[in-house]
Amino acid sequence: MVSAQKIFSINTESDFNAATLEVFKYQAQHCSVYHDYMQMLGINQGKIKSLNEIPFLPVEFFKTHAVLSDQKKPEVIFESSGTTGTSVSRHYIADTEIYTQSFMRCFEMFYGDVRDFCILALLPSYLERENSSLVFMTNHLIRASRHSQSGFYLSEHEQLLHTLQKLNKEAKKNILLGVSYALLDFAEQFPAKLSNTIIMETGGMKGRRQEITRQELHDTLCSAFSLKTIHSEYGMTELLSQAYSQGNGIFHCPAWMKILLRNPDDPFDVSENRQSGNINIIDLANIYSCSFIATQDIGRITGENSFEVLGRTDSSDLRGCNLLVSEM
Repeated sequence: MVSAQKIFSINTESDFNAATLEVFKYQAQHCSVYHDYMQMLGINQGKIKSLNEIPFLPVEFFKTHAVLSDQKKPEVIFESSGTTGTSVSRHYIADTEIYTQSFMRCFEMFYGDVRDFCILALLPSYLERENSSLVFMTNHLIRASRHSQSGFYLSEHEQLLHTLQKLNKEAKKNILLGVSYALLDFAEQFPAKLSNTIIMETGGMKGRRQEITRQELHDTLCSAFSLKTIHSEYGMTELLSQAYSQGNGIFHCPAWMKILLRNPDDPFDVSENRQSGNINIIDLANIYSCSFIATQDIGRITGENSFEVLGRTDSSDLRGCNLLVSEM
């Protein structure tokens, strides 16, 4: 079985391909949900020789099954936020240290040493429930920053503004990480010049506000806070890695994560060369669950290990995949 150390040491495409096939073989044998899914598809795991041949598990399985290696027990179960009346995804995590290594290495890859930043978090809907992977990550970043003013905020918008203005006046590097609707609420109530702040949105209106495009969100926040760009974090409960955009909505993946696109009309037609389509993700940090996830997002490839999210499909658009979710 490939080790976490090997995954986080990937430097080349050859390294990635070799580690991916090794992870696939392990999960095909030891993740019963993934194993059974392939059996229902009539796939012979022994014949899989390349990335394009690997089957991707529809993300909906995390709502209906415990996706976990039969050799492991969960240390924690992360749950998605969901919206009223919807079921939530559950990610059974066998080793939280792998998750911590993944998000810390990823942050350092794109932003440098977290100790150089004050980390402020505006994640009210996530803090109000337990077992959020985003809160787990952000809490660790806050503590690792060792900054006395790093912390979470619920509805203390005035206090948050005061802290941000103080940090900007002192020219201290800081990141305000927030869910989209909370950032919009803050922008409407307390617009201010925050030219030394990195504002990073994590997406999601969570049923709190009308859905808008990412570009509209960024334009509103840039105008309210006198910024040229808004950063974004692309992650989800079902993944243990994140992609980051440092402006213009273009996300970049760490070396152990890869985006492939599938044909909207055929969920089993997946290619590294397709320029646009539905997003499939290889996340090798998901060693003990499933590293091959077919999401509901629509995107396009913009360059080497970079992509743009264009929107989401209705779950019915997964067609044949969804039927298998209900049958298993």
